[in-house]
Amino acid sequence: MKTALLFGSSGLVGGHLLNQLIKDTNYSKIKLFVRSVPEISDPKVEIIKTDFNNLQNHKEDIKGDDCFFCIGTTKKNSPNKDEYKKVELDIPKEVAKIAKSNLVNSFIFVSALYANPKSSGDYVRFKGLVEEGLKELNFPKLGIMRPSFLIGNRKEKRVSETIGIFAFKLLSPLLLGPLKKMKPIHSETVAKAMIIVIQKDIQQTIFESNQIVEIN
Repeated sequence: MKTALLFGSSGLVGGHLLNQLIKDTNYSKIKLFVRSVPEISDPKVEIIKTDFNNLQNHKEDIKGDDCFFCIGTTKKNSPNKDEYKKVELDIPKEVAKIAKSNLVNSFIFVSALYANPKSSGDYVRFKGLVEEGLKELNFPKLGIMRPSFLIGNRKEKRVSETIGIFAFKLLSPLLLGPLKKMKPIHSETVAKAMIIVIQKDIQQTIFESNQIVEIN
């Protein structure tokens, strides 16, 4: 019986992931690392109120078998450049380093479509830099998910994203070949794939959005 470490359980993918981990009989414990304590009562769940500004204080908590990292933000929610960089780049890299030092076996990271460490855009550049850092840590099992537009019920409405999803849904039949990865994807599909990647012997590290769909 394994212990899962989950960062970002209040988000679109993380919420589905939590529900699936609770049902998964391979896991006897799920450690949730959260800023604010959620209303959840399940014997498998251990809630760890986390100081993300001092992650070294949680070194003893970040111990288990499989680490799922789904934390992300937006420029709207984190208008301060330093705060945005901290959430998108510094925190995932530090969590991964601590997890590796504690011999966590697997690390599964929700990245982004077209993640690239050399990009001029902060969002895809930071995701790309995290990807590079994760590869250098040499986890026994590493999974990097690059979903396209995420479909699901967000707590907050993102107008531009809603318009984008609508447009790409209309264009989906035309998105063939290399463009297949641009089709919108359901957040629950991403969550399911993250668990499948850990549990099955899949010799692949980076999963583009269309490949995430194919895993399910």
